[in-house]
Amino acid sequence: MAAALLPIHPSHASDVSSPADSMAMLNRLHPPRPDWYEEFYATAMNTSYKSELFANLRGQAKQILEIGIGTGPNLKYYASEEGTSVYGVDPNRKMEKYAQAAAETAGLPAANFKFLHAVSESLPLRDASVDAVIGTLVLCSVADVNLTLQEVRRVLRPGGIYLFVEHVAAADGTALRFVQGLLDPLQQAVADGCHFTRKTGKNISEAGFTNVDSRQVVLSTASLINPHIIGIARN
Repeated sequence: MAAALLPIHPSHASDVSSPADSMAMLNRLHPPRPDWYEEFYATAMNTSYKSELFANLRGQAKQILEIGIGTGPNLKYYASEEGTSVYGVDPNRKMEKYAQAAAETAGLPAANFKFLHAVSESLPLRDASVDAVIGTLVLCSVADVNLTLQEVRRVLRPGGIYLFVEHVAAADGTALRFVQGLLDPLQQAVADGCHFTRKTGKNISEAGFTNVDSRQVVLSTASLINPHIIGIARN
């Protein structure tokens, strides 16, 4: 029998004390955009490349949180395992219908998927409530990387795992890094707050996880959005 979803509670690690406060934080960190913009962005994100990490979830995680779930392109890699329950968090309300459709296609029972319109800096889940957190191409666009990582650690049970794929700044002094710096303001404006120049790997390694195992790769199809870090952090 499929596992029931856990109760949802406001964050204990921030100033959020009610659903209304949670919505206020969402609107502060991710201001509402025109419907046409969010619809366009949700559709465009449906072509995002896919993570290769999810084999690490098999047999280890039943309660899973995916931050920045977007259209749900990752669900087909992990959501079909019997007994899996998934929370999908995203600040873009237009993503919900896509994520729900992806969950259904992946074979996840409707009762075992919950879309949460929220920001990753204030996750509406109780402490130590999930076995795994997934984030692919999320930390490039959150308002506060370190606060997001604090929230990831808070909701993970002891020994739980955080799977991540993130693009990071190119090496200092390279031509690519120079171009990224020039284009970063434009990138933030047209790509829902995405930054070219964040050193996200450093943030993850210093977030307090007991172990971080990651590698850096260059994707030939990603042009300026390189390199990427792919890894697992254990709480």
